Amino acid sequence: TTPIYYVNGDPHIGHAYTTTAADAITRFHRLAGRSAWFLTGTDEHGQKVLEAARARGLEPQAHCDAMVERWKAMMAELGIGYDRFMRTTDPDHVAVVQGALSRLHAAGELYRDTYTGWYSTAAERFWTEKDLVDGKCPDTGQPVVEITETNWFFRMSAYRDRLIAHIEEHPGFIRPASRRNEILGFLRKELGDLCISRPKERMSWGIELPFDPDFVTYVWFDALLNYLTGAGYRADGNFDDSGRWPADFQLLGKDILTTHAVYWSTMLMALGVELPRALFAHGWWTADGVKMSKSLGNTIDTLLLKEAFGLDATRYFLLREIAFGADGSFSYEAFLARYNSDLANDFGNLAHRGLSMTAKWLGGEVPPIGELTDLEQRLRRDATVAVREVDLHLGELAFQKALEAVNALVRAGNKYIDDTQPWALAKAGDDARLATVMRHVLEVCNVAAALLAFVMPERCATLLERLGQDDVGAAFRDVRERARIDELPLDALREGTPIEVGEPLFPRFREMPGVIAERLEPPAPPRPASDPTISWEDFAKVALRAGTVVSAEPHPAADRLLVLRVDIGEPRARQIVAGIADRFRPEALVGKQVVVVANLAPADLRGVRSEGMLLAAGGKAVVDLVTVDAEPGEIIR
Repeated sequence: TTPIYYVNGDPHIGHAYTTTAADAITRFHRLAGRSAWFLTGTDEHGQKVLEAARARGLEPQAHCDAMVERWKAMMAELGIGYDRFMRTTDPDHVAVVQGALSRLHAAGELYRDTYTGWYSTAAERFWTEKDLVDGKCPDTGQPVVEITETNWFFRMSAYRDRLIAHIEEHPGFIRPASRRNEILGFLRKELGDLCISRPKERMSWGIELPFDPDFVTYVWFDALLNYLTGAGYRADGNFDDSGRWPADFQLLGKDILTTHAVYWSTMLMALGVELPRALFAHGWWTADGVKMSKSLGNTIDTLLLKEAFGLDATRYFLLREIAFGADGSFSYEAFLARYNSDLANDFGNLAHRGLSMTAKWLGGEVPPIGELTDLEQRLRRDATVAVREVDLHLGELAFQKALEAVNALVRAGNKYIDDTQPWALAKAGDDARLATVMRHVLEVCNVAAALLAFVMPERCATLLERLGQDDVGAAFRDVRERARIDELPLDALREGTPIEVGEPLFPRFREMPGVIAERLEPPAPPRPASDPTISWEDFAKVALRAGTVVSAEPHPAADRLLVLRVDIGEPRARQIVAGIADRFRPEALVGKQVVVVANLAPADLRGVRSEGMLLAAGGKAVVDLVTVDAEPGEIIR
């Protein structure tokens, strides 16, 4: 499973990271012939979703429906092959949540109480005074408000000792080990009970409590139960016969580990449901040492990476660049370097050398194997080690180590070519030795492509087809089975099978691709052209007002447009559609002091009404917005 993702904004590299990892491990087990099931989806209730819908002038369900299409499109673009896309608005999930609440209520696990605490809208949760950092939410750094209200609570504290015992008795339950120690430290302090409701008068967008219609379910309590719904859990508290639960791996970011390790685990204990076998908390991608987040506007568009470098290269970088449990810094320069090093110079180069030399000197067919030397025996040992290490490391979700093991084999294959010098063998007319050498090069390509197919499904399938292998799964299972029995013999290909050279799998980039270079270095604004003059009377007709951007969202039907709500001192904020999505992330605009043309006639832009215009600097492309230090509504002269 992955976490289900909040639909208050567009997907970014952090979401793609978790989901690609889940897809990759699912593909690995399917290629191995095992049954594997993959659950992902969207979290659609709660205050942030409600506010995002209001900012777009939509009902919450309509907002969620539109955002889900964006999420599904992102996953399709990244080759994500989930089995179910879970939505917390799905009717079967609503029934599961209400059924679970009813049983917990009947068992005395829930109680009603009045509580005073510091509430964070950004995190959608209460904090105690001692939790706050400089008076702000410790998770988001956003302001908090002191609220006293009546809610329903889950007796989470009653399961503290039992959960500690479970973690200590199952060392693989929380991974990596450093995260396990963090959770044990958290549990050894005082553990309170969990608020599991919100009063409808404050927040109505949620699943109604079946025993108290004045309340809806707290978004986390609702969201966590998605894992059970997706695994075949029913409203009556029984599972179907699919056998999907318990989950083998629940993948999540380290920032939501406490929620899963503590809230989720105690909820399952109270419901009498077995805990998942493993929670794996991966690290964060950072930009200049700061966590990427929508609120900071420093996220990376994964689909831009795909456009520039291709699907397989994007998936490879995400899983190869940093250890899965650690933080890592992203840069386009690092991406380019990794692409050229591992994919263009090593893997792609090995494949192109092997195929082109076989076509040139051996008639374009898989050649026979002759007498072996120590060089071939060493290459077989290298291949055996690679297969076994991939199996070993993926059992621990150590993607980086698994991919490095394959890369070591690829480098060994390139070194083998350099050591055997097939060009010299061809020149000398030593066809038997040349055939043996090129057969081993092709066999290494076959092993590497089979092992990398779980991360790079498109290019690896292409290479295997060029080698005469039309079934990726069969090639993968054959390689693993041979390595398990003994030293890999490197004779899986069929002698005499035609091979195809084709275009290079990963062409080398000598400079940053254009679509990324444009982002890194915005073009200088052109010199202003001489415009015809206008009269003072014409200019005086334009009403310019200072405004504050209170919200910004992507346009539902146009990638270049953003839909802003701008306070210009009127009773309600103006809705303004602006063509600035190429220059600004929505989150980065909130709070900006801008200049608005306030008396422009309203217009419908791609189906969304716009009630004004922002002043911006630039030529054909916007370079920056015109900003002022003034109160909303002040006249700009």
